[in-house]
Amino acid sequence: MKLDHRAMPAPPPLLRASTLLLLFGLLALVVASFATLPLQWRAFFTLDAVRTTSDFLQGFAPPEMAPNFLRKVGNGTAETLAMSALGTLLAALAGIALALPASGRFGAAARAATRMLLNASRSIPELVWASILLVAAGLGPFAGTLALALHTSGVLGRLFADALENTSPQPEAVLRINGSSAMAAFFYATLPQAIPQMMSYTLYRWENNIRAAAILGVVGAGGLGQMLKYHLSLFQMHQAATVIIAMLLLVAMVDAFSFALRRAMMR
Repeated sequence: MKLDHRAMPAPPPLLRASTLLLLFGLLALVVASFATLPLQWRAFFTLDAVRTTSDFLQGFAPPEMAPNFLRKVGNGTAETLAMSALGTLLAALAGIALALPASGRFGAAARAATRMLLNASRSIPELVWASILLVAAGLGPFAGTLALALHTSGVLGRLFADALENTSPQPEAVLRINGSSAMAAFFYATLPQAIPQMMSYTLYRWENNIRAAAILGVVGAGGLGQMLKYHLSLFQMHQAATVIIAMLLLVAMVDAFSFALRRAMMR
């Protein structure tokens, strides 16, 4: 009995020279980073470091549990949650609008210009956006919400554009051949293919924005971050511990809700 060599699987391809060069380059950058930074690793494992860390952590115990203060923490938690949800919603809407030209549906010039705008939007961190917007919008959650929306719109716009580009063009082409308009063909053939991936990206960015919203208060953008900065600046460690616990619980709650929602969508 003869073996059909055509039916046998092809051997896996070997690593190309460009891939090896890229890996060696990344390894060299990591080694150079550790060699050039003045990292004092031994200082982490001395008795003085252990004693100082223990004293610092003991200063947070026990957390402040007064009803009036817990009420303030609850208001800050709701404010942080609202900032992240509204900022993510605005970013998703802007991302969908910008993803259409960024995916090349309106020509190469519009694609290049929109992608440059998206790159500029997401290259500026949320803290920098918040610092800029605080001058125009003043202290409070409004500037934080706009900062989250501006940064996240650049991220989601790029991800949405890539999702639209990766969809199969055949269903839309079939509808266009049978007389459907370009908009109808897009909404009935292309968009349904990308919707699950776009929703997954949006939920993931919401999880990130919860953490970012908790930090934006450090520059005065409201929420739990502003409370944390206030109490740490006054060395009120017990109150700061309660705020940190509220942050952890909020992030865990949103992560669990987002995970459950993504699983339900996949089913």
